[in-house]
Amino acid sequence: MSSTASKRTLYRLTHVKATPESMLEALDVDALDTLDAVVRDVSDHMGVPALAVSFAVAKEEAAWGKDVLRLAGESDLLQSEQRTGALLVLAVDDVVYAIGFDQGYRLLPAQLKDAHFGLSFGIRAINPRQVRDFTASVLGQARIDSSLIHAGASVPALGLRDHGRIIRHLGGYLDEVDLTAGSSTRNGAMTAEGGIGLRIKLGTTPATLIKDIRAIAAICEHVVPHPDLAFVEHITAVKDPSLIDTLDAELDATLGRPVDGRIITAVPFSQSTDLPRSTACTIKIGSCPPHLRDEFSLDYVLERARVIKAGARVTALRQGTVELFRDTLSARTALAPRTASLEALSKETAMKWIEATFSLSSRTFCLLDGEWYELGAGYLRNVNETVAPLFPDAPSVDLPRWPLVEKLNRKGMRVMRPVDEGDYNKLAAQARRGWVCLDKKNVHNPFRASNSVEICDLFTEDDTLVLVKPAHSSSPLSHLFSQARVSVELLFENAAVRAEFARSVHVNSDPARSIPEDFTPRRVVFAILLKDGAKLTPDSLFPFSAITLAQTAKALAARGVTVEVIGVESESAQSAMRDEAT
Repeated sequence: MSSTASKRTLYRLTHVKATPESMLEALDVDALDTLDAVVRDVSDHMGVPALAVSFAVAKEEAAWGKDVLRLAGESDLLQSEQRTGALLVLAVDDVVYAIGFDQGYRLLPAQLKDAHFGLSFGIRAINPRQVRDFTASVLGQARIDSSLIHAGASVPALGLRDHGRIIRHLGGYLDEVDLTAGSSTRNGAMTAEGGIGLRIKLGTTPATLIKDIRAIAAICEHVVPHPDLAFVEHITAVKDPSLIDTLDAELDATLGRPVDGRIITAVPFSQSTDLPRSTACTIKIGSCPPHLRDEFSLDYVLERARVIKAGARVTALRQGTVELFRDTLSARTALAPRTASLEALSKETAMKWIEATFSLSSRTFCLLDGEWYELGAGYLRNVNETVAPLFPDAPSVDLPRWPLVEKLNRKGMRVMRPVDEGDYNKLAAQARRGWVCLDKKNVHNPFRASNSVEICDLFTEDDTLVLVKPAHSSSPLSHLFSQARVSVELLFENAAVRAEFARSVHVNSDPARSIPEDFTPRRVVFAILLKDGAKLTPDSLFPFSAITLAQTAKALAARGVTVEVIGVESESAQSAMRDEAT
């Protein structure tokens, strides 16, 4: 019996009219001709405007053939390969969608895809306590992070709320949804993966497919994001045309100046899966022909942009392209030049390969994946209102001063600097009755057997978790806040972690002290030493760290855990030298 549903990737298209003629015009007609594709209007069969395309490309030899021949020496091991694909484009309620089969999705030009469609469904339908995988762009680091946990984990345990991440892809188990596959899935546990497209089980008949698309559209339009996943939309793309023009003008001027590090390389999310497979790329900026290279070169892009006249540089990058290729020959000869052996993988605008950050007055904007983003003022106000109460006038924990010691700076001069964090934790535990130093006394990570998790640095007499950090920038503090969130989640959710933490407290305390094996915390204190002993206040906290702190406090409050932030005072250089002399 044929299946009533199968897993496919559904795309929502923009700027395409709901007619077969418009659908065909939107596709790359030259590519269809090159592939000798079969194109059919299937509107009558589907019951809605629809177009179906299929193609097959035969090759004489698989890409791995010559390598195997050299290694094994047996020519009968060689095989030919065939690349096939199909694409179904259909209109449901005047909105155009597309489904790719095998390599068929490559027929869709990137600019047609609604980049937020799959993710918009994901944050409304995925259970935030059963997230299976995610992919995120990391602002300012030209990096894409990803993680996969087959059994699913909660949003806090995965640390998704990092201030510098923009979530691009989210997968997990769904809350109850009215889809064709819903009743036929094991235990009703249906999964979905949402990014640019939405990978989900869809009906395999015209009626059930259209019904499922309508159900998905209704969720995207009428259901609010789950509170634990709403943060995904806190950083939204700039929509004001005049503001975009202003930001583009700032970028245009920067492109005309010598390189100053404000523009860095970023991998487009749409090409992130093709990049590891690619062996070459072409870069086309301005009127020059495509430049073939082994890999992307930011220097080449900036060099080409710099010679373009002012006011036209951003347009040149938006119209420029970076195309990824895979070399299908393991060896090339004069009769088989490289250009003849390259198989196209994907093409994107050159603008998506750069990342830049600019400030306009008090507002901060970031160019990522070709779009400008702003951290919303309303969101920042909410962050400030959440963070301010976490800094009490009278701290509940009496932290010792952070000692200074003499160290050599980079110039070889002797200067007074704070002792290392580990030494401070040992001194603090010795100076306070009933405190236990648990710095580097880690417990096993239940999600990854190859590493471990540090629950806290200090454990006080009244069972408070104290996490300590000297910080010169936002990165260490963001890590500290995320660590606390993960620690609390593990203590609440994992019996093995609770038991191991209780043993660690007993073993590392002097005299030996015990806590129940079912211990869960009720309070977390962040003890922070700012650079040069600066006073710690909500205003002196690094902006990005304040965001992560607010998110952490909200997540822990949901567990009944209170959060407090205390600035650690350092000894003055004079008092340190006086004590040393004494």
